[in-house]
Amino acid sequence: MSSNLPISQSDITAPTPQNTPLTQAPIALGLSRPTVPDISEDSEPTETDVQGRLADLVGKSSGYIESLPVEVKKSIEALKGVQVKQNELQNQFRRECLELEKKYLELQKPLYERRLAIISGAAKATQEEIDAGTQASQKDNEEYTPIPADAPGEPAPIPEFWLTALRNHVGLSELITERDAAALKHLTDIRLSYLPSDQPKPGFKITFHFSPNEYFENEILEKTYLYQEEVGYSGDFVYDRAIGTEIKWKEDKDLTKEFEIKKQRNKNTNRTRLVRKARPTDSFFNFFSPPVPPAGEDELDDDDLEDLEEKLETDYQIGEDLKEKIIPRAIDYFTGKALEYDMLDEEDDFDDFDDDDDEGGFDDDDSESDNEPPARRRGPPKGRGGSGAVNPEECKNQ
Repeated sequence: MSSNLPISQSDITAPTPQNTPLTQAPIALGLSRPTVPDISEDSEPTETDVQGRLADLVGKSSGYIESLPVEVKKSIEALKGVQVKQNELQNQFRRECLELEKKYLELQKPLYERRLAIISGAAKATQEEIDAGTQASQKDNEEYTPIPADAPGEPAPIPEFWLTALRNHVGLSELITERDAAALKHLTDIRLSYLPSDQPKPGFKITFHFSPNEYFENEILEKTYLYQEEVGYSGDFVYDRAIGTEIKWKEDKDLTKEFEIKKQRNKNTNRTRLVRKARPTDSFFNFFSPPVPPAGEDELDDDDLEDLEEKLETDYQIGEDLKEKIIPRAIDYFTGKALEYDMLDEEDDFDDFDDDDDEGGFDDDDSESDNEPPARRRGPPKGRGGSGAVNPEECKNQ
């Protein structure tokens, strides 16, 4: 990023330590002097001041590139041309990675079919599968007590498997209300598929399978995520938009709405009547009505645009977590094992406070007691937090 300080020399051919002032050095180098001009020595700048001034520099030219000789400018344009070819290769690389993902998803399909059969009870688990699972449990926990080989009873279906797995995801747990849980008990399977390669935009689809229930007519609810045709600056696919299934709610069973009865009085006759009104409410099933990006950013003010961006980011993250985590590792979310790793990821998003940081900005308050408990550490960011693991036994009793 360039600074906003012009360089007045006219005979410069290339930046060197001798002819480049300190204010032209990259901010990321951690210089001992601020690179933001016009900050008075008499007033110590705050972090907000510095960040605001640095933000003003973004996208502004220092005049350095414009001051270079034509011969050097030609070389710079040539490097841009080389970069174009690098970008094309990166786009090809991502496309081929996507094809590889499709290949291995096809290889996994028989395993997903087997998982469904065991969950539903359509087929009984074999002793070989039970033994392999026991070995995995002992590897994870040395104190694990295996099921005796001569234990009575045959393998049985697993009730509310997917409801429990979804509730053990730190993001989805906040979306699922008690009303939603009653409907999600009928969720029998969740599958992943990729859009065909001949489609103009790459993407993937999450398919939710339901048994007949009292809430909606659909047996299948889908959520499709589309990427942009070209990869982004970081070399990854960029989210474009999402498309959800329209849910065919049965009468008075729409979980995305709350109904209230209000009295209305006629101004002329003074008679009253009862009116039933619906209003939107929080629900997991809003997931199938994703937020829609505006045609132009000018249509929204800054606050509304920021709120929409947050909703889009959350929606996309949930889709990615279903694709990358919940579907391939459903049993780990059912047992709560995956929650341990999710919480570790959450902790990595936060920096620990350093006691030394307090010395420069705050004075000790002698009026406060030294015996007071320390301040609580802040929790996960909104939309990514959640309660602890759901016990499968608790779900059975709901």
